Amino acid sequence: IIGGGLQKILGTSRPESMSAAANIFVGQTEAPLIVRPFIPKMTQSELFAVMVGGLASIAGSIMAGYAGIGVELKYLLAASFMAAPAGLLMAKIMVPEIDTPNNDLSQVDGEDTSYANIFDAAASGASSGLQLALNVGAMLLAFVALIALINGIIGWTGGLFGFENLTFEQILGYIMAPIAWAIGIDWSEAQLAGSFIGQKIVVNEFVAYLNFIEISEQLSAKSQAIITFALCGFANFSSIAILMGGLGAMAPGRRKDIARLGLKAVCAATLANLMSAALAGLFLSF
Repeated sequence: IIGGGLQKILGTSRPESMSAAANIFVGQTEAPLIVRPFIPKMTQSELFAVMVGGLASIAGSIMAGYAGIGVELKYLLAASFMAAPAGLLMAKIMVPEIDTPNNDLSQVDGEDTSYANIFDAAASGASSGLQLALNVGAMLLAFVALIALINGIIGWTGGLFGFENLTFEQILGYIMAPIAWAIGIDWSEAQLAGSFIGQKIVVNEFVAYLNFIEISEQLSAKSQAIITFALCGFANFSSIAILMGGLGAMAPGRRKDIARLGLKAVCAATLANLMSAALAGLFLSF
């Protein structure tokens, strides 16, 4: 129902709309399974929209975990529902549709799903799940190591100029301070908010939320709400590896496209989260 509504309102194709709707409830690797037969023959714009939809939202199970550490559940729920149209909007702005999407499932070559019995189906599902998990794990390990290497180089270089323990996320914090101010956070709190956004992009949203909860009482109610919305998404560098491992396993022929669009997808999803945060600051009463 939600996917059909997005398709009608935004004019997007059926597969990308269904994937965006599924991302409200499940994660970035589970949601594309709903449209798995379409992925190998998706247009560049459709594939990008699927990637951005996964990065702009969080899984329902993860949402419960964040609520457990003290993040406002009502803001997380609102941010998750807003992420679906926001992600599609940003995806279409950055990679417009220039080809003709295929909305007809009957014309898509699906996988052979004829199983001998329930045991054959269970074994096949377990094998596919393990392959997907191994792909994601290997890619994630490589990307986390790469980020650690970059932080090591930045820290060493910063030490030469008197900036001890300088990190990539700290640099992004300074860069993001004006953006935090632009989405509605008071300038006196903008640098701190920018540092959380930087942590989310470089490391992940879980680390950013943990650090945010520790000092959230020092911030105004408006800033707390805006930051909660801004951090509510999987848009970080490590997620590029997860997309390559997850979507790449579903459509090996599109792995180069996924890698090429990965960084742009993180940017689009981050903009979607920031747009949701700006709207929250504009319309919520504090």
